[in-house]
Amino acid sequence: MGLLSWIVLGLIVGALAKWIMPGPDPGGLIVTMLLGIAGAFVGGFIATFLGLGTVTGLNLGSIAIATGGALLLLWGYRKLRSGRSS
Repeated sequence: MGLLSWIVLGLIVGALAKWIMPGPDPGGLIVTMLLGIAGAFVGGFIATFLGLGTVTGLNLGSIAIATGGALLLLWGYRKLRSGRSS
């Protein structure tokens, strides 16, 4: 996948993750894209490890895997942040 594909995938996946798990997270478009791109890497690594597939492009399977990774990152970020504020 090229750089533009990763950015588009990151934007889609980051927006999906924030839509599924709404909350008072800081960050705008750039943070959303970075969350999506990082989620694609994490989701792809976990899915490959479990034998479920990989992130190969802009298709439904890749978006689902990347969204799962982004949700995992968002959940972990919120857990770390809530632990610090206590």
